[in-house]
Amino acid sequence: MAKNFKDLTEREIIALAISLEEEDGRIYAEFAEGLRDQYPVSAQLFEEMVTEEADHRHLLIELHRRKYGEHITLIRRQDVKGFVNRLPVWLVRPLGIESVRKAAESMETETRRFYDKAAARVTDASTRKLLVDLAEVERKHSERAAELEHEHLTKDVRAAEEAATRRLFVLQIVQPGLAGLMDGSVSTLAPVFAAAFATHNSWDAFLVGMAASVGAGISMGFAEALSDDGTLTGRGHPWIRGLICGLMTTAGGIGHTLPFLFPDFRIAMTLAIAVVVVELAAISYVRYRYMQSSFLTAALQVAIGGMLVFAAGILIGSA
Repeated sequence: MAKNFKDLTEREIIALAISLEEEDGRIYAEFAEGLRDQYPVSAQLFEEMVTEEADHRHLLIELHRRKYGEHITLIRRQDVKGFVNRLPVWLVRPLGIESVRKAAESMETETRRFYDKAAARVTDASTRKLLVDLAEVERKHSERAAELEHEHLTKDVRAAEEAATRRLFVLQIVQPGLAGLMDGSVSTLAPVFAAAFATHNSWDAFLVGMAASVGAGISMGFAEALSDDGTLTGRGHPWIRGLICGLMTTAGGIGHTLPFLFPDFRIAMTLAIAVVVVELAAISYVRYRYMQSSFLTAALQVAIGGMLVFAAGILIGSA
């Protein structure tokens, strides 16, 4: 059951405002805690916002105490219709700096609109003045945040935070994806081409390739998910990593398996080899782009490994 905002009494409006300020302050505190390790300067910004929210709450409590006494009715945002459900960004670890800033901006906008609506509803002059003042504070909050950002987030600090974001992206997305792509592209070469040269039948090679790709994807996905929980390494949620790794493993194997849908064996083989070359080039580029490896070195390492596995498949299939 939720109550319409228009049906709230002035006392309930003040109680709701107190609850909102407390909730926002605690969320900002969670933001600060979640950002402290990777983004210490941005964490400081949210700590200052926690202080501001506490000041607002104290003003509202004093108003309630003067007008209605010590007991404050427990009324929360979910008890009133019209509030936007907030995504629990603060429950994710590690926090993304951009998602946190967007969430904070949304919170400030919603709180300002609440104070504007609340000020229009109340009749008591002192209550209306406080609500109008708080709405103005929230309106200026984003400006204050911009000032704090300009003050604390210098060019060097921004560069450091961007580097931290890049490291997290590499740890949580690129590394498991690259491991899966390499395993799927390279390890499935032997069974696919062994089946192709053994049978000279495109459909048989396709079935072997699909089985090898899906099996490798499931195996790699579970292996990555169970490798560590991300608590100490900062690699993020294990099942997300496992999903990324598993999907990329399957995709890497399916890439050079799909050409065997062509019934003509020679055409299928030619296309499959061309796809393998593209896959190995893509792996080399990703290693060059994100793993701080020279493109030539990465290409040689990947090419040597791929050629060895490819040769093993041909030899076994031709035996």
